[in-house]
Order: sequence, then C-alpha cells, then structure tokens
Amino acid sequence: MGPVWALSLAGALSLAGALSLAGALSLAGALAGDSGAPRAVTPAALDAGSTSSTGGDPSGHGRGLDCRDVRKHNSSEWCCFVRSNPDCQLDGGFLDYLGGIFCVFPAGLLPLAVTLYALWLLYLFVILGVTAEKFFCPNLSAISTNLKLSHNVAGVTFLAFGNGAPDVFSTVVAFSDPRTAGLAIGAVFGAGIFVTTVVAGGIALVKPFTAASRPFLRDTIFYMLAVFLTFLILYLGRITLGEVLGYLGLYIFYVFTVVLCTWIHRRQRGNGLAPPRPWEPEMPTDAEERESSGTNSGDYGEEYRPLLPYRETSLHILAAALNPLDHRKWRRKPWYWRLFKVFKVPVELVLLLTVPVVDPDKDDLNWKRPLNCLHVVTSPLLCVLTLKSGAYGLYQIQGIFPVWGLVMLVGSVLAIIIFLTTTNEEPPKYHCVFAFLGFLASAMWINATATELVNILRTMGIVFQLSNTVLGLTLLAWGNSIGDTFSDLTMARQGYPRMAFSACFGGIIFNILVGVGLGCLLQMTSSQLVVKLESDSLLVWILAGALGLSLVFSFVVVPAQCFQLGKAYGICLILYYLAFLCVALLTEFRVIRLAAA
Repeated sequence: MGPVWALSLAGALSLAGALSLAGALSLAGALAGDSGAPRAVTPAALDAGSTSSTGGDPSGHGRGLDCRDVRKHNSSEWCCFVRSNPDCQLDGGFLDYLGGIFCVFPAGLLPLAVTLYALWLLYLFVILGVTAEKFFCPNLSAISTNLKLSHNVAGVTFLAFGNGAPDVFSTVVAFSDPRTAGLAIGAVFGAGIFVTTVVAGGIALVKPFTAASRPFLRDTIFYMLAVFLTFLILYLGRITLGEVLGYLGLYIFYVFTVVLCTWIHRRQRGNGLAPPRPWEPEMPTDAEERESSGTNSGDYGEEYRPLLPYRETSLHILAAALNPLDHRKWRRKPWYWRLFKVFKVPVELVLLLTVPVVDPDKDDLNWKRPLNCLHVVTSPLLCVLTLKSGAYGLYQIQGIFPVWGLVMLVGSVLAIIIFLTTTNEEPPKYHCVFAFLGFLASAMWINATATELVNILRTMGIVFQLSNTVLGLTLLAWGNSIGDTFSDLTMARQGYPRMAFSACFGGIIFNILVGVGLGCLLQMTSSQLVVKLESDSLLVWILAGALGLSLVFSFVVVPAQCFQLGKAYGICLILYYLAFLCVALLTEFRVIRLAAA
C-alpha cells in the first residue's frame, strides 16, 4: 500500500483511542480469569458445544449457538454468555476483544467501547501500511536484487507479494477459522470490485488515456478465470488439495505468461516491429521516497555531506538509525503530514528496533552495524513471541528454560561475534542475510496485525449483528485498498495513467489466487485434504456475480472503445460500484431476500 494514504486525518486520530483501548484491553485480560492465549476452536468443538445445558439456561451456552445472539440477552448475562459459549472464543491474537467489550465495559458505555475499538481498528491499518511499505517491500526488493531476477519476474512475484501482503495475510488469517472464512471471501471479492471499479474509474476520470491492449486483455482474462474458479468452489461448498494446487499453479502460469509476453515484445521492439511505448518506464509510487532526502535523519543529501571525512561513533550511528524523523523533511511538510507523522512514530520506532532493512540503492546498503547487531537479537525474539500468539516462545524446555530465553541467548552471542568482526564503514559479505531476516520479521508483524484485525472485525460483527461477509467487503476491503487507491490516483495525476490502470487488474490477481490458495492449503492436514466453505448466504453469490459482471463489462467495453478510456467509462464504473454496494447492504439487512420455497 502506498504512503499517500497516510495523509488521511481519520487515521491520525486513531492513536489516542488506541492507547486508551490498549489499557482497557489489558485490564480485560487481567479480569478475564483466563491467563493463557485464546483457545483455537475446531469445527468439531463447535459441534459438540455444551450438550448438558438446557434451553432455559440464561447464559445461553448451548449446542451450536451463534455468538451473535449475545445482544438478545439481558446486559447482565453478556459476560457469562461470552465466557461459556465456544463460538465466542477468538482464534489466536493477543487481546480478548469480546471479553473487553462485554465484561469490562458496562452496558451503558458500549458506545464508548465501540468507538475505542473503531480507533484501534484504524490504527491496525496504519501498522499494516507502515510495515508493508517501509520494511516488507524494501527487503523483498533487496532479495530480488540478490537473486538477480528481472524486473518483470520481480514485479509479478516479489513486488506483487509486497503490495498485496496486507490483503494476503488477512485472507490467510481469516481462512484459518471456519467462523471467519466469510471475512476472507468478502475481502477478496469486495477488494476486487472496489479496485476494478472505483480505482479504475477514478483513474479514467482523473486522466483520460489509451489503455495498453495486450496487458489489459491478459490480466482481465486471468482474473475472470480466477473468479470463475472461486465461484465454482463456493458452489461445490468445498475445496480439495488438487483445486488448491490449481490456484497456485494458475498464478505460476500467469507469471510465465507475463515473462513470455515481455520477452516477445522486447524482441519485436529490437527488430523494429514494435515502437517503444510511453507507459513502459517505471516510476516509484512512494512520494516520500522520490525526494532527494532519505527516510532517516542519518541519510545526507550531497549538500549536507561534511567537507572533511570523519568517523561516526557506534552510539551516534545507533541514535541516527533509530530516529524515524527527518528534520529537513519535517520543516517543509504541511501541518497534517506532521500530525500524522507524530502518531506513526511509535510504530516506526518499534519496527526499526525489530526489523532490519537492506537497501540496494544506497552505497552502504543501509548497513548500520550497532543496529543490525541488535536486530540479530530482536528479530528472532519477535518471531518466536508472535508465532501462534507467543505459544511457542513461552514454551518451557524440560519445564525449566523458556524458548524465548534460548533464542535471546543464542542471538546475543551471534550479535557479539558480528560486532567484533565487522566495521561501521563497510557491510559484511553476508549482509544480504539481513534482507531475509527483515523479510521474516516484517512478515510476522503483518501476520500478527492481520490476526488482531480479523478478531476485532469479528467482534464488530457480533456487536452489530453483521455477517462476516459484509464486514469483509466493506471495512476489510476498503482498509486494504485505500492505499492502492491513493497511490494509483497519484500516479495517474502525474502522467502515468496506463501504469496505474494496469496495476488495478494485475495486483489483485495475486491476492485472489495466492490468498485463497495459500489460505486453504494451510488449513489442510495429512488426514483432512478437503476444506469446507459455507456459502449459503445470498450475499456471497451477489459478490461473486457483481465482480464477474464488472470484469465482463470492462472486457467488452474497453476494446469496443478502441482502448480509449474517458470520463464516461469512469462514471459508469463508479455508479456500478454504488449500485452494487446498495444491493449488498439491502441484502444484509434482509430487505432483499430469496422467497421461501
């Protein structure tokens, strides 16, 4: 997700509520009486329920009882209902959102609790964006450079993974629990409709242009095929191992097709058969990174370099590397950028402490010896403490020594060795290993944030009695797509509408194929090679049909206009999305429903 979304004022207001909510939820965990991590609930456990309870039990814990029924009871029974109902147990995560809102906050303060949760939700999107943009993507770029991949292969693999990381991780986490699979379906389809209508239509409105014919037709065909496969598995109600491998295989075939088409086009251009096109030059999408100054205050422009060479001390290098503020950039930025930057500083500081970043564009590859040695300790420690919500990190070896202690001990020894065998001026030959370490650490950050995101969205659905599907197609889809929206529209305004339009259709192919394929693959075991997908809701079929219809519309209309896209096309797409959203919400609130047989 691009950085321009960071200028949103709504996100800037989120930290105050986030800090208040963190304290409230910590209190909730202390009062909950369950000191361990939330228990993962299997479908078998959900079916078993509490068979000994009777229908008149005020707690309402019965066989197969939906957690959304909690609001139907008296407010004095809410906490007992949430604690005793297996369907109310959130899978993974560090915070007990349901316990916090129904057990800690009094019923009269429910609006305040919902407000704090909404602010924390916004801040989770901020964490996702900062982690993906500043740490995950740069390390992926460094990995692709070290592997000597071409720009096209890197663009449809590592770059697509970097840009779609929040979407893919959210989808994988949502698929991890049958109760939240609707979030994944809603997010995959909802983001697809939003990007191919609102974003694509906005680009046509901002800057009418001529679309690149072959990339558009190729990406649209592959995306329609992916949507058809998803529609098919929803109709069948299950997905097998062969179908999951088909998803991943289709994406590999898409990568091969992109590389082959690019190779053919280059050969034609080399033989004089195809003239170079104005949309081919690449352009960075990060407005901040396009400036002459770097991200950190330790990155000097040419005019700020000292006349006489001198050696910085390790302490000075560490302090400069951990400073997320650039005083020169701070002075020339507007007030709203400064305000939002203040709220992002805590996130960036924690990420700087735990995630190394390798930058191939810098002379020193962003080698900061004292900080990178610290990363050897903090990054593995982060990984073991976030994996399975800290279950592995807190495990006691032989009941005596915790795993996190062993990781910290080994990391400290390695850090001392690296510090004594390297210098501040020149990175070691194995510096590329830090790119893989940074990739893993940032992936764990994104996964942990996505888990909290899915859990809080499910809590919102229980409070407002909304389905996971409608939450996925609205809040989750909008939150994951807002960054792409601003970056693509900015790219179009700066004269690159074709590149932005191609990104609308090319990026979401990765999200649906890898997100659904990998999410379902991780749920399969050696004894269970089939994942059941509940799709009895009319809203799911409206989602699939609306996405397929929007793709068919573009596939027919764009070539019919000789790939000349103007304001009329953009207005039609935006109106189509508004109509779809109205139908989806009317279906959710049972205004539109199937007639009883």
